Amino acid sequence: MSDKKVILVTGGTGLVGRGIRAAVEREGPREGEQWHFVSSQDGDLRDRDATEALFDKIRPTHVIHLAALVGGLFRNLKYNLDIYRINSQINENVISTSHKYNVQKVVSCLSTCIFPDKTTYPIDESMIHNGPPHDSAFGYSYSKRMIDVQNKGYHMQHGRTYTSVIASNVFGPYDNFNPENGHVLPGLIRKAFDAKADGNPFVIWGTGSPRRQFIYSLDLGRLFLWILREYNDVTPIILAADEESEISIKEAADLVVNAVGFKGEVIQDTSKPDGPLKKTTSNAKLRRLLPDFQFTPIKQAIQETCDWYAANPDKVRK
Repeated sequence: MSDKKVILVTGGTGLVGRGIRAAVEREGPREGEQWHFVSSQDGDLRDRDATEALFDKIRPTHVIHLAALVGGLFRNLKYNLDIYRINSQINENVISTSHKYNVQKVVSCLSTCIFPDKTTYPIDESMIHNGPPHDSAFGYSYSKRMIDVQNKGYHMQHGRTYTSVIASNVFGPYDNFNPENGHVLPGLIRKAFDAKADGNPFVIWGTGSPRRQFIYSLDLGRLFLWILREYNDVTPIILAADEESEISIKEAADLVVNAVGFKGEVIQDTSKPDGPLKKTTSNAKLRRLLPDFQFTPIKQAIQETCDWYAANPDKVRK
């Protein structure tokens, strides 16, 4: 069998895809690896014929599946059905087409929002299907959960090594910095920069008390390379920083204020909902398999992201 790996990365121009690309560029592709980072402009993955045309063109042996319709708390609340339908279409097309084209390995990206709303902490990989997710994002959560069901089915019925990672609260360069459509940390960064430029107060939505484990997209990119090359289990694996790195939204906002250099008034709008108060995950499985991995300190990662935002106004998704 040839050692050549043709790697297709769907959603390859987004936050996580850029992190993977940066990791590949930093260390260089391994011998025999050929990387293809594609976006929706290269093919509409909601459409089966377009998906097959993309696979027919690239002929991948390996797929990293990142493409998704993603939103923050407020977009999820408004469009749960649309988000469920569209992501389910994308996932079915990518995974079933991978099987049709004899793709050896598929690594899909899930999110910590798939875990049950009512649970014990820390959450681990065995708890995905133990109860319903938080109602605010049930559409996105269930569409992502079904990837785990599909992976198990393709392994049991066809012997495929299709697996998934569960990434916690990713942020970094090339993020979606829209406060209404994006996630919490990029939203805070956008609002802090806007408030500084306009001379307005910096408004934090909610109480600031929910706690999150954030992971820098450049760290996640390095971990994806290891998953693709070394992790051959079909069961999911959590990719998250250590539990003690968890911080509150207010603490994250304070780090953003310092990184941006904002000197104005900070206001908390408690009329806005908080979302889940806690989503602490255990990375014990990752640490057992990769004990020496070094995560970028959160303060440094936020500073680097803010520096990128300031230096790349033409590349910032708002």
